[in-house]
Amino acid sequence: MRDARTDPELSDLIRRFVVPGRRYMKLGGSLLRLGGAERDLFVRDLVGAAGEITPAELGILLEGGWRESRTASWLVAVAGRTEFRGRLGDLLLSGPGPYGGSQAIALATFGTAADADLLCQYLDRYLPRPDLVWDRTFALSTLLYVDGVLGTDRASPYLAPGGLWERWTDATSNEVRDPQEYRQVVAQLCSFAHECAALLATRESER
Repeated sequence: MRDARTDPELSDLIRRFVVPGRRYMKLGGSLLRLGGAERDLFVRDLVGAAGEITPAELGILLEGGWRESRTASWLVAVAGRTEFRGRLGDLLLSGPGPYGGSQAIALATFGTAADADLLCQYLDRYLPRPDLVWDRTFALSTLLYVDGVLGTDRASPYLAPGGLWERWTDATSNEVRDPQEYRQVVAQLCSFAHECAALLATRESER
């Protein structure tokens, strides 16, 4: 992991793309509470950042901490940079921390079988771990969303009676028994990302 305290290149990217308007704090569920002029400004600035940042700079941000990774994942989603699928999957699978939701959302915006595979790998690895409580609900809800996009049913084995989801929820303090509750949140976040992607595509076509 790169450290901004000793890495001038990463520090400069954080200054340009992560902290303006406290962007990193708003990327996630907070987006759904934005409205009016505040939302319009946030969309404009996020689209501008997604169009400005280079693939090399995205790669550097993804090597940083949670703020950098969250921001980079959203910029990847808005720019539709599917070449980062493998990197996002590696980040999701490598650490069950509390900030994997942005990587899952980026994969969901791609919405292919390859993205569903990565979500399944994550759930297979971490649902058997009741000592780890972060992001399981969000990952399964994201898989439900991708199932809806693809017309597949990859989430069903996890939700079967006595399956990994039931065993994990029984063994943890997780209060969300039905991940369908979060599926709509995932859908709204993906819709936001697609809205930004469409605006970016329009801007680029007008250049």
